[in-house]
Amino acid sequence: MLTYPLFLGSLGFWEIFLIVLVIVLLFGGKKIPELMRGVGKGVKSFRQGMNEVEDELKEVTKDLDDTKKADETK
Repeated sequence: MLTYPLFLGSLGFWEIFLIVLVIVLLFGGKKIPELMRGVGKGVKSFRQGMNEVEDELKEVTKDLDDTKKADETK
């Protein structure tokens, strides 16, 4: 079974080319680097948030395991 990343589905080369062309026409060549920087910062922030949530879940799980072990030794 062939899987496609994110929303790309079965987009071919020409569809992707057309989308990129429209973006260049709408934003202009000078705005695209600024736009990509903003997207990159957003992705970085999202990943940081996901890592923080994961760390908190690991900490809570560890605390629960420690509590369970302490209860079993009593």
